Amino acid sequence: MSEVHLKEASASNRVKKTPLESRIPTPFYYSPSDDGTDENLLVLLHGLGDTHIPFSKLGRQLKLPQSATLALRAPEKIPFLYEEAYQWYTSFNQLGELIERPNPTPALELVSKVFKHLIEDCAWPSDKIHLFGFAQGGSVALEFGIKFWREQLELGKKLIPNSGETGTSTPTSLGSVVSISGPLLSYPTLSALNPTPVIAVYRPPPAEPSLSPGDLTALRKAFSTVREVKLAIKGPGMPSSKDEWEPIMRFWSERLNRRQADGLYEVMSGMTTPR
Repeated sequence: MSEVHLKEASASNRVKKTPLESRIPTPFYYSPSDDGTDENLLVLLHGLGDTHIPFSKLGRQLKLPQSATLALRAPEKIPFLYEEAYQWYTSFNQLGELIERPNPTPALELVSKVFKHLIEDCAWPSDKIHLFGFAQGGSVALEFGIKFWREQLELGKKLIPNSGETGTSTPTSLGSVVSISGPLLSYPTLSALNPTPVIAVYRPPPAEPSLSPGDLTALRKAFSTVREVKLAIKGPGMPSSKDEWEPIMRFWSERLNRRQADGLYEVMSGMTTPR
């Protein structure tokens, strides 16, 4: 008969540190989990011409279990507009026309600084950070997921000091990416597909914004797990009903971590029960 042990569930890092304004170079809104356990973090990236304020409200309304939310504002104000309207990267030329091949590098550098603070100072594991972006924000979320994974692959290739051996640490990915009508802006070539789960949600053409078959093919050449969800052609850009949100909520239910509640005990038989 195998020996059974009882171990009290750990409460370490149940509540994460609040991100600091001095370390995040753009306005943001952070909300800890409603249930008092910050096991997951949902980072929300708004679309072109918007601000973080509507997405901060969306994050609170979702009420994802054991999940804090962080809504970021894009860094650049759209020129020649009087209202508060922001862009993640330069999107218009001097004639006011949309740039066909924009450069998202400034946005990716900003998000990298945010993630460095979240991981190193606020104790968030990267695989428990989930990205949600709409249109331009969705593109930034996908591009950052690839950037982060590429950096992890490069770290694995570095030599261990004074040993001459390559690193053996397993690369880590992000928790997930939800992109609403946001395509990749690049055509990345990776030595290994990014394991970050992705769900691409969009309204088929002629709806705008949308995704083309080529956009979906590019996603599958970069990520190993891509789920596609088509919404009704008519409607706003964002999901607008319980039925349209259902696939996204189901996706999160499969990806979000759940921590044992304080005071509960894990049944152990030679090893700790995974959480």
